[in-house]
Amino acid sequence: MGSGNRRAYRSAVALAGVVAGALLAAGCGIRSTSVPVDAGAAPSQVPCTMSAENVTTQALKGIPVQIYLVCSAQLVTVDRTVQVDENASDRVRVAQALLDELRQKPPAEERQAGYSTTVPQNLRVDAARPGDRAGTLRLSEQPEDLRSEALAQIVCTYAESDTLAPEDTVVLGGPGDYAPRGYLCTSEMKARPKAVPTLGVGTGTGA
Repeated sequence: MGSGNRRAYRSAVALAGVVAGALLAAGCGIRSTSVPVDAGAAPSQVPCTMSAENVTTQALKGIPVQIYLVCSAQLVTVDRTVQVDENASDRVRVAQALLDELRQKPPAEERQAGYSTTVPQNLRVDAARPGDRAGTLRLSEQPEDLRSEALAQIVCTYAESDTLAPEDTVVLGGPGDYAPRGYLCTSEMKARPKAVPTLGVGTGTGA
């Protein structure tokens, strides 16, 4: 075999080896690379999602509601049941029932999926005072003194109730003499609950 033929033969063999290696990589579903890649261990669970068998019902009987918890630095809804109809005329009972759910530590399955609450366990809600703006609810702490995430959880949970936010505005005051303020649950608040809460139109008094 001449030298020219030998060079052509070696080139053909080398090319065949490259093609075979590429086919093997493609057949295995692996992209060929010259740099070693360490993908790490596969995640055990996707954050903020739970399998059907891990979804728990906290009460066998009650009115189904949704509350907002914090997960992956965002507000995410979870299902709960309460023992008071959220369309009831007693707004304070409805507000307290929802607040009770927000104050409770999420069940183990939800905590494992990344859910948490920032609402203080000792927080309470009361009725409006004479002269307060219509629809006001008074918290046992000044709303602006709460963590931004906690206030966002409360506002967005209350905003889901027609009884507590008939005009999509949640009006909250505190134990002090400060005038109540109206808050809106916006998509920005849900995406960034650490940001300053969105104020609604009009924060004056007057029942």
